[in-house]
Amino acid sequence: MAAENSQLKGCQRLVVTHELTCKTDGTVKQATVSPKKIVLFFVGGAGDKESYYGTGPNNNVAEALKIFIKNMDAEGLCPDTYDAHHIGYNAFTSDEGLNANVLAKIPDLTTPVYIIGHSLGGWNGAHLSKVLADRGYRIPVLVTLDPVGEGQIVWGISNIYQKEPTPKAEYWVNVRADAKDWNFSDLVADFGEQWDMTSGPNMNGRVDVNHADAWAIYIAVLGGGVSARDILMQSVIQHFKGRKCA
Repeated sequence: MAAENSQLKGCQRLVVTHELTCKTDGTVKQATVSPKKIVLFFVGGAGDKESYYGTGPNNNVAEALKIFIKNMDAEGLCPDTYDAHHIGYNAFTSDEGLNANVLAKIPDLTTPVYIIGHSLGGWNGAHLSKVLADRGYRIPVLVTLDPVGEGQIVWGISNIYQKEPTPKAEYWVNVRADAKDWNFSDLVADFGEQWDMTSGPNMNGRVDVNHADAWAIYIAVLGGGVSARDILMQSVIQHFKGRKCA
């Protein structure tokens, strides 16, 4: 028979094979706490998640989401460590939409929320960062990929916020598409008026990529030698602190 632990004298046994830690035991116990699951919103622009005046859905930002999933696999981070949602730019502009399409997807206020928005989704996604931060949510990284929304005409035909965004995030990366060889998507972005902010982003760059190619804007290397993808993944990897798939 095993010797009685004097520190547990007077403490009850609940299961015959396990001893309780007595309240008088002052020794330090080691506990493993797994990092919280993260939530990401990939916010598409006009004609992305749904048709926009006869064009689309084209799933432009969904291609960036596919890259994110591949990068997570390459880092050995399992699908159960994150929930990534592809939503439209107009999915959260009403209270009902915000509750159903965003808030209901976030477990609690301590869950890190990442926002990656393209085109009108970059403009509205920047607004979403403030909406969530003002409610107490943490936004480690906001990525805006060639955000569009400054034109008054596009305000009238699209369900977007009319005021210039005032984003709230721990780190904000903005990437402006400035293709030398224009295509139709660049004309559309020009019509909607790309958001040329003078201050705000922690990293702000221009790349020779067409507006529609959200995935290429996402991975394009900026002046600092890193891409929006790199900044996002660095934050995610740091959050999980080396945790890998079992």
